[in-house]
Amino acid sequence: MLYPELFRQLESVRWDMERDIPWSQFDAAALSDEQAATIKMNAITEWAALPATEMFLRDNRNDSDFSAFMSIWFFEEQKHALVLIEYLRRFRPDMVPTEEELHAVRFEFDPAPALETLMLHFCGEIRLNHWYRRAAQWHTEPVIKAIYTTLSQDEARHGGAYLKYMKRAISNFGLEAKAAFAKVGVLMGSARRTAQALHPTNLHVNKAMFPKDTVQSRLPNPQWLDHWLDHQIRFDAAWEGKVVERILHNLSLLMERSFATVQDLNKYRKELAAELQREISASAGPRGAA
Repeated sequence: MLYPELFRQLESVRWDMERDIPWSQFDAAALSDEQAATIKMNAITEWAALPATEMFLRDNRNDSDFSAFMSIWFFEEQKHALVLIEYLRRFRPDMVPTEEELHAVRFEFDPAPALETLMLHFCGEIRLNHWYRRAAQWHTEPVIKAIYTTLSQDEARHGGAYLKYMKRAISNFGLEAKAAFAKVGVLMGSARRTAQALHPTNLHVNKAMFPKDTVQSRLPNPQWLDHWLDHQIRFDAAWEGKVVERILHNLSLLMERSFATVQDLNKYRKELAAELQREISASAGPRGAA
């Protein structure tokens, strides 16, 4: 069981909202209306850990170890929302999200393969770690710089925890797990963002609610994310490349095979898919067999 050790590790580095955030260093002149608005959007986005946790618990009923870890992940992700809201409450109370705005991102996600969802969120943690690092550089106001740096470190640790569960999945499920991780890795490792940012909160998760079936589509400003990435924190090709490098590096270690590019990973994905199909065909036996 991984949960007890992960609890000890994450408990040992847990930060305190009152003691560890330098609230007294606030510089009002360094916070613009534009920047405050993005803090609000990120606070609401972080609140979406609530429906994500409900999804994880529903889709992993047979895995009490991972479900127990969700108690840590949910606590820390909701704490991210809370510290951003607290920042606004102290310094820009006019920007504090309403309860209705927060509740709008709580909706049911369609069931999905648990292994693919695990990989999706592993990649999401890597990406968010880099987004928040870049946000800390963009802001000049000292308190929010410190908050984003703190959050980025949490996201990196969450990615490490997910990676441990991915290693366990390969041990338990072998080829099936590798195929799922490679499949999602190709999607999430695509260096060139297409029409949307590649993050779990920006993917369609409830067909019946389309087009308002992404977390981002349910925010007060559904277009804010691309503008934040492209024109504010300027998450450019070089930063995107860092995300891809971390995904490929970790998958190389996980699969014990080197992936220098997403194309390398995609080639391996095809090999795994073919091998998995052969296993399925072999287990089915000759057609018509009793």
